[in-house]
Amino acid sequence: MSKYPKYEELKRNPANLEIKENAKEVIFTLVSCMCDNVNRLTFKKKENGEFSVSLGIECLGNLQMEGDYETDLRWSADDWDWKEVERVIHTGTSRIESVRSR
Repeated sequence: MSKYPKYEELKRNPANLEIKENAKEVIFTLVSCMCDNVNRLTFKKKENGEFSVSLGIECLGNLQMEGDYETDLRWSADDWDWKEVERVIHTGTSRIESVRSR
């Protein structure tokens, strides 16, 4: 049995992404492979219609995603390609537990 059962369960059974049409804010709750820690990755739509992305007080680099992850995340969100956002997140050390949008 894994030391981090929540992460392992999410790895086997990914969360269902349901994001409201034209959402102005999308929050992904992430579970880390290290200690099952929880983070919230937030996308907020700016006045110009583009999304900004943040991980609260932590650095996005802590998620250890591959590639130019910040640009990939923002541009995918701008294109409303949430499956690509999910793919980029899952290249790192966290899994998506849930998503909320408004």
